[in-house]
Amino acid sequence: MTLKTQFTIRRFESLEAMKAEEYRYWQSQPDYARLQAVTDMARAAFALEDQEISGRRLQRTLSRIRR
Repeated sequence: MTLKTQFTIRRFESLEAMKAEEYRYWQSQPDYARLQAVTDMARAAFALEDQEISGRRLQRTLSRIRR
């Protein structure tokens, strides 16, 4: 498969037209594909910050009280 056959290039008259096409595309995708895209974007964002995803949790405070 060549590089030309992998991508489709489209030209839009305005930003609004491009956003409308993008919205139609994502609405046509199944739920699991949209959820996977969100997960991929979140992982990429955490990678840019050099943070581990598992490390971003709420911290608990543990106290021991003796009776």
